[in-house]
Amino acid sequence: MEKGLVSIDRWDEGSQAYFLTHLHADHSKGLSSNWSRGTLFCSSTTAKLLLSKFPTFNVSLIRVLQIGITQILLLRSPTSGSDVRLLVTPIDAHHCPGAVMYLFRGEFGFLLHTGDFRWEMMNERAVVARRTLMDALDGHKLDDLYLDNTYCHPSFSFPTREVASQQVIDIINSNPCHEIVIGICTLGKEDLLLHISLALGIKICVWPERLKTMHLLGFIHNFTTNTSLTRVRAVPRQSLTHETLALLNTLHPTIGILPSGVPWRTSFVEEDQTALNGKIQPENCMHIPPKKINPFIYSVRYSDHSCFLEIHEFVKLVRPLNVTGSVPSSSFYTNPEYYFGHLCGDDQFWDAACREFRNELVENFEGGQSDHILLCQKCFRWKMKTESRRKCIGSRCRKGRVHAIRRRQFGAKIAHYEESGALF
Repeated sequence: MEKGLVSIDRWDEGSQAYFLTHLHADHSKGLSSNWSRGTLFCSSTTAKLLLSKFPTFNVSLIRVLQIGITQILLLRSPTSGSDVRLLVTPIDAHHCPGAVMYLFRGEFGFLLHTGDFRWEMMNERAVVARRTLMDALDGHKLDDLYLDNTYCHPSFSFPTREVASQQVIDIINSNPCHEIVIGICTLGKEDLLLHISLALGIKICVWPERLKTMHLLGFIHNFTTNTSLTRVRAVPRQSLTHETLALLNTLHPTIGILPSGVPWRTSFVEEDQTALNGKIQPENCMHIPPKKINPFIYSVRYSDHSCFLEIHEFVKLVRPLNVTGSVPSSSFYTNPEYYFGHLCGDDQFWDAACREFRNELVENFEGGQSDHILLCQKCFRWKMKTESRRKCIGSRCRKGRVHAIRRRQFGAKIAHYEESGALF
């Protein structure tokens, strides 16, 4: 895709159309009430959340795209000035309220940006998303995949969120005399809290801003800010610390629950080296119990991002020609090309011997037999070559700027013969 046409979760670049995958802070950094660079496309839920966060945001800039419905955008080439016809299909990312993936189609081929996503194939929403994606591709090859590689490492393996939710409920039920404090973010984990509320027949106490979000999302009767009405409350994740829980326990017996995938790799590396060596079998992941990370806090593997095996299944399904991770890694290697390049469609590089080598490694990991995942020499040379030249057009990656005059001259618009997205 030509530079200067589209920006995804980047708000400081010169483009004609801007796409927001969801409203988590790391994807909306740069957005503000005064932002006015161009047309902003997002889901209807994200549009509501955006205007709640920025009440004075210019509503006329927002265009809502309906999940599963393909829209045609007419843009202008920054270099030639000719018309550019772009098709975009939003697909449910099953990450947090309003989160979507974007499938683009144009003269450049097919490009999919997942944003952040969870690919639980036994989940009904994921089944619908798979059907939507396959229908939109319509048998065509996916050229470029920009992938949520947050947990793209063999040491990460999570149960379904349904299983993890039940683990949280079991902790609450096994501590009937304790106050329960659950650490969550400002957006996300709503399904978990609602599941707890319905299963236990109680309200969940949340802080005032979170209650506003819950009401905006349609959860009117299950949440409160009155701590006297319930023994279960949700607090901002950063406030769930050992020191806070120790202080609360001087007043009343209290336990904390941290539903996240973040702590699990660290604890496995420190206490169970076999995890790094790929010894965790998928069928056993459903049965790994919560871990007590200190005397007061339980960690439950409830993740809104796909784990390694789910990412593997997703890449295996779409088999892109090129795959690029959208999340930079700082402490461990999560480059999807390293693990899944053999599943991509560039057969001129991935010869039969190399594909057999990579497939065997993944199969050994799934069977709990591999000692580690390595690159063959051919893969290593290719990795070093491609990493030096790869540039992502999507979230959190470098992208060329377009002169401000061009931004004013060339605007994004939805084709007249397609029904444009209304605000709500």
